[in-house]
Amino acid sequence: MTFTGTVGTVCMFPLRAIIAMCVALRIHPNILTLTGVVINAWAGWSLAFGKFWIAGFIMLLANIFDFIDGKVADELNLSSKFGGFWDSVMDRFSDLFLLIGLIYLYASLDRPDYVLITALTLMFSIMTSYTRARAESIISQCKVGFMERPERIVLFMIGAFTNRMAGVLWVILVLSVLTVLDRIYFTWRELHSDEPGLST
Repeated sequence: MTFTGTVGTVCMFPLRAIIAMCVALRIHPNILTLTGVVINAWAGWSLAFGKFWIAGFIMLLANIFDFIDGKVADELNLSSKFGGFWDSVMDRFSDLFLLIGLIYLYASLDRPDYVLITALTLMFSIMTSYTRARAESIISQCKVGFMERPERIVLFMIGAFTNRMAGVLWVILVLSVLTVLDRIYFTWRELHSDEPGLST
């Protein structure tokens, strides 16, 4: 077994226990999703006051709920189209809470440059999700790109635990811009590949 596989197996022990408890208590997965959003709002509040280390642990807690909601839905046979919609919408709120917290922080520190960088990161983070959702309404799938939400969250936590959030924002912004552009091009290419006389 690889090192990462071992870490994953060890981490799954407490997660399985939490999932089993939620199933036994028949906690609705949508409630778990909402709980994760509320915790992420708490993380955003901590970021707003520069409490990066605390915010990192809060984000870690929030992502436990983000992970188990789908597993609990499967166990309770409560998976549904609305559940998927609810989860996606709540994820966007979670992203917004974190970035708005950072905007407040940099505004209070009189750093308009990083207010702008954070605002652009917020914009392209949302557009990363939107371009995929809109593309998949007209083509089968659009999963291309470098930056999905799991990568953003991992980078946020790295920035919080290392107190290097400014640098992390640059990484998220650049990769998000590239992802949006990649998805626009991919969708254009897929649509044009169906036209007579054209191929990819």
